[in-house]
Amino acid sequence: QVQLVESGGGLVRPGDSLRLSCAFSGPSFNKYTMGWFRQASGKEREFVAAISWSGSLTSYGDSVKGRFTISRDYQENMAYLQMNSLKSEDSAVYYCAADYMTWSMTQYNYWGQGTQVTVSS
Repeated sequence: QVQLVESGGGLVRPGDSLRLSCAFSGPSFNKYTMGWFRQASGKEREFVAAISWSGSLTSYGDSVKGRFTISRDYQENMAYLQMNSLKSEDSAVYYCAADYMTWSMTQYNYWGQGTQVTVSS
């Protein structure tokens, strides 16, 4: 059974940086694609970033390209989302997701509980 726990959210100012973490528990972390999604209040869930099980592929949503970086640590079974140059429109609940050996920006079987990011002056 895969479990995901996000951490690192908080209140920051526009232009600040924040790093989100996702702790993966379960077998075979190296066989799961890891993704980040976000959902702002009153809006639909939005794809943010994904990294393949091998780490060789990454993908980003248009609104975060050039500002956010996804990474993973196979030793620690962790995924990360480094967020730079944050804007107020980045405010949302951020969710970590995992899927077994697929490359997708939409279909994930496992989800974390989410962590709130608020960007405000």
